[in-house]
Amino acid sequence: MRLVFAGTPRFAAVALDALADAGHDIARVLTQPDRPAGRGLRMVASEVKQAALARGFSVDQPVTLRSADAISQLRAVGADMMIVAAYGLILPQAVLDLFPLGCLNIHASLLPRWRGAAPIQRAILAGDTQTGVAIMRMEAGLDTGPVYLERAIPIASDDTAGTLHDALAHLGAALIVEALPAVVQGRLIARPQPATGVTYAAKIARADAALHWDQPASVLHRTIRAFDPTPGAHAMFGGDTVKIWKADVVSGQPDAPPGTVLATEPTGIVVAAGEGSALQVSVLQKAGGRRLGAAEFLRGQEISVGTRFGNGAS
Repeated sequence: MRLVFAGTPRFAAVALDALADAGHDIARVLTQPDRPAGRGLRMVASEVKQAALARGFSVDQPVTLRSADAISQLRAVGADMMIVAAYGLILPQAVLDLFPLGCLNIHASLLPRWRGAAPIQRAILAGDTQTGVAIMRMEAGLDTGPVYLERAIPIASDDTAGTLHDALAHLGAALIVEALPAVVQGRLIARPQPATGVTYAAKIARADAALHWDQPASVLHRTIRAFDPTPGAHAMFGGDTVKIWKADVVSGQPDAPPGTVLATEPTGIVVAAGEGSALQVSVLQKAGGRRLGAAEFLRGQEISVGTRFGNGAS
């Protein structure tokens, strides 16, 4: 099939590679404009752009798809279908109408749960025990289209947003390759999403990753996992921001105020949390530093029993 592909992060790049490997004609790739990144704020191409250029595909980076010029350029491609995965721009109805076989979206949740921008992080934060990928026909609404194919995977108790992302990226790539011929041949029929069970995965803000020690340790544990690798769950200690990358729920001490250090051990720093629970923090990072195990972190930072971690800054 002759396709236009639209996507931006690694989740989408995995699908782009899979479609190309399956023999589809990728006539045009759309991705977000290059963005400043890193300490030097140099302009960096998206992972989809990098993957597309490595294969010699034509790449466009429009700031909007609502202009007559953008729509005209897409029409000129003469593609059969558009495949979208974590693109980051809203597709107006005029674009959805351009393709004879429609537009398909690879979405990282079991719709209608977690429509929107951050389904992976929101699923972990909510304590979901499973998630998956849905291949849906796109409509003008936010992830409201009917679903052709979906497949579930479990969320492990130690999954982070990073590990879950990778699993879903490969699942999404496999599903879109499986779905395309079946959709075209009429072997897959799109079914409307249920009217019940709708939830929205709002875009992640830095404030979402702030740890609040009056919450139960189980909630803090999910927050840490949900924001690894980015932006990183954070708390305060001694006036400085500390990122916490790994922790486990342990037995608490009901009369200790939340945030109080209960023990400092090579395996982790035990911190009181809400509802009499506690968290054993085992991997931390100071601002400008690198991730350190608890034993190494304690060699460079004096933390004693009875001192307190503060809530993360919003």
